[in-house]
Amino acid sequence: MPVEIERKFLLKDDSWRLDEAGLPRPGTPIVQGYLASAPNCSIRLRKSAAKAVLTIKGASNDTGMSRSEYQYEIPPADCEAMLKEFAPPLIEKIRYKIAYAGLLWEVDEFKGENSGLVMAEIELEHENQSIALPPWIGTEVTGDARYYNARLVHYPFSQWTTPSGA
Repeated sequence: MPVEIERKFLLKDDSWRLDEAGLPRPGTPIVQGYLASAPNCSIRLRKSAAKAVLTIKGASNDTGMSRSEYQYEIPPADCEAMLKEFAPPLIEKIRYKIAYAGLLWEVDEFKGENSGLVMAEIELEHENQSIALPPWIGTEVTGDARYYNARLVHYPFSQWTTPSGA
């Protein structure tokens, strides 16, 4: 069974935005929506300029780091149609990929109803994997359901009553 092992973090500053040469990092716009979302399973559609993917994820384990994950590329036109017909509301974000200490971090800058939220994710080979944190990494939110995309689609960041997300 394919397993996703990932940790999520908020960012403490914007220093990640510039690459080693001091130039703005390029990002990839992403639109995603959920066909289903329940405590034990979510079914997500995601479209970027490069590809469209249908993903089925199981429930997170006790640490919030691991869960089963199945991904299938689908025709982009089918994805667009399903996003429009079955998946609103949608999550919009720009994804930036940043190499640091031999690993590839993904930073998501949310747009629309989730504007103001920026998170970094790192996929691991195993839960006890040691990682070096980039200097722009802030509070870890792994396992905090408020930061799951499947939750943000219905409880967007712009509607939270406190900065920590009540």
